[in-house]
Amino acid sequence: MTSYAPGSAGLVLAGNVVHLDPAPAVFEAMLEGWRRQQSARFLGVDTIGPRLRLIRRMERFAGSYPWQWTPADGEAFLDDLRGGPTGIRVSTARGYEVTISMFVEFLLDSRYGWAKLCEDRFGEVPQAVFHEGNSVRHRVEFEGDPRRRPLTYDEVQALFDAADARPGKIRGLGRKGALGAVRDAAVLKTVYAFGLRRAEASGLDMTDLRRNRKAPRFGNMGSVMVRYGKSSTGSAPKRRTVLLVPEMDWVLETLQDWLSEHRPLFSPGRHPALWMTERVGRLSPRSINEAFVAARRDADLENSLDLHCLRHSYITHLTEFGYPARFVQEQAGHSHAATTAIYMGVSNEYRNKLLEAALKGRLGDDWDVTP
Repeated sequence: MTSYAPGSAGLVLAGNVVHLDPAPAVFEAMLEGWRRQQSARFLGVDTIGPRLRLIRRMERFAGSYPWQWTPADGEAFLDDLRGGPTGIRVSTARGYEVTISMFVEFLLDSRYGWAKLCEDRFGEVPQAVFHEGNSVRHRVEFEGDPRRRPLTYDEVQALFDAADARPGKIRGLGRKGALGAVRDAAVLKTVYAFGLRRAEASGLDMTDLRRNRKAPRFGNMGSVMVRYGKSSTGSAPKRRTVLLVPEMDWVLETLQDWLSEHRPLFSPGRHPALWMTERVGRLSPRSINEAFVAARRDADLENSLDLHCLRHSYITHLTEFGYPARFVQEQAGHSHAATTAIYMGVSNEYRNKLLEAALKGRLGDDWDVTP
């Protein structure tokens, strides 16, 4: 009895069907086979979908099928994506290379039978598209946009002032959306006060606001249960509890006003979401991002700053408040301290304070700062 691995040619392609145009049929079967193989590994649709779309883009660009692709096709594909004013970044290019290479490796794995099928039907077999000689090298630990940085305290305040002013501006123009703007301001403040990612903020339910018995003065908002944290490949979303720190207790008033005064105006009924839309649905991560962009524009801040910069700011400011590195790492939900370190961008003032303390500790109070 023949057994097949999930995604193998024998499971996806019917042996008794003759296709008038076999090449596109085999290509579609390959994609379906790869989808099944990844699904069997419990990868999520948010991981599988973009990978399949990238393979389709490669096929359209090359004008040929995977068993015909050459290293020159892969190089031309990335070179085309790199060109123009909105060309892809190095990290994105490497991600594309990895995805295409994983697909080709799947096709070449004898357990799935795709290479033999290609040889039998087309007289060609897939080959490696990217290799050591034409792949992007990983030279540095962090390759993100260097313009992405933590906001200063003044920039955070300017952003929130702009967000708070938007409801009045909308009412003054006689437009709809003032209540949504009130919500958006509350969301942005919560994102910063707890160091949340946009998907984490979107996924919050009312029950995720919880009491911290060690900080009873914060009432039922002493911590936030994050149930939709960023997951590792093939794993479920990570959970963590983010404690409200005293330096961020100003968010209590914001949340209390939202819960008692503004959220009920959305007529949420029994909907569990903390952040509601006008259509009584859950506020999406994209809408949270758009709220940041609108406030950033009104505050006249740099266009390179994005919503995730609030998370960078949170981690940096916790460090400047004097919290231990391990506490900051746990609050952020990072598995490795090195990841947390990448997010930090402490100010010169903070570093000078550390230097001053170190000099006093070594030289006493008589040390001289003058040249």
